[in-house]
Amino acid sequence: MPHEAAASKLPLRQLGINLNHWYVVAQSKALSIQPLAVTLWHQPIVLYRDRTGTPIAVEDRCPHRQVKLSEGTVEGDNIACAYHGWQFAPDGSCAHVPYLEPQQKLPTCQLRQYPVQERDGFIWLFPGEAALADTVAPMGVSEWEHLNFIGSLTTIDVQAHYSFLIENLMDMYHGHLHGGAQVWANPVLAGLEADDTHVHAHYDAESYYRIDKIWSASQLIFPSLRQLHPEPLDVYYHYPHWRSTLGDDFVIYCLFCPVSETHTRAYLLHFTSLERFPKLHKTPLTVRRFVKRAFNNSASFVLRRLVREDVLMLEQEQQAFDQHPTYRGPELNRALTAVQQLIRQQAEGSGE
Repeated sequence: MPHEAAASKLPLRQLGINLNHWYVVAQSKALSIQPLAVTLWHQPIVLYRDRTGTPIAVEDRCPHRQVKLSEGTVEGDNIACAYHGWQFAPDGSCAHVPYLEPQQKLPTCQLRQYPVQERDGFIWLFPGEAALADTVAPMGVSEWEHLNFIGSLTTIDVQAHYSFLIENLMDMYHGHLHGGAQVWANPVLAGLEADDTHVHAHYDAESYYRIDKIWSASQLIFPSLRQLHPEPLDVYYHYPHWRSTLGDDFVIYCLFCPVSETHTRAYLLHFTSLERFPKLHKTPLTVRRFVKRAFNNSASFVLRRLVREDVLMLEQEQQAFDQHPTYRGPELNRALTAVQQLIRQQAEGSGE
């Protein structure tokens, strides 16, 4: 295949994404009746909600004068261009031209429409062949609404290829960078599984935290309260997204939205389990919902620190690649080698 041959010759840091997957392009709360502009792998897209609140996604380009539809407004179920007021229906067809003369017909120009879903607090978009959208399931974040999990969220916006970010997430040996903000310590790669859709790395590690008392969260602030104990650490690259578990207490996700070869956006989610509090589970639902809301984003300050430190390293890696694109440093973590192979397999099979 010509595409596969071309992709196989490209450096890893210039490979595209497999478009035939669901990607996260926005948080649900960010999408209202106002148009929202996003970019997913060089594709400018505009999101909006129709009159029923259903998310709609079409290309962010008015075919009349090539200006951004995201600068316009939502009129009923349609999106209207700011320039001349042309309106386009959710299926991408031209629905209205304000100055259309009686003898004229509506232009037959057609916007590209994207399959889109709203689930688990996010807007998921399928940028590949629309006919394949129903054959691939979004990753999903079941903990988002679950009352036994307290969630925290921050965004990642890094001027680097997405491969640098996923390698960072799969590499549990870089905890030295984060010092006391790191949740785990002393990881040892003990198991590795990989196929053409995922990589699973199992590390034997230790955790500073044990979430078994109501005041356990204070361990984030007071290091003297922490006590190292063995915990299994599992990280998964379920292409194109990432998930990790530390024992039974923590679940972390990174949901990807690659913008270009040198720009990656992502959402980092951290969930703390309340499974060790059986008495809480017996309380009324209103109490449990209050606890979930009250502690929502309680760990976001730690996530923001981790992201700042990682972004600094990732952007330096990208800059180094730009200056020395043929240089390949030694890699001793077998998990990262498997990740690189998966990225190439997916890019070669994408048909992009």
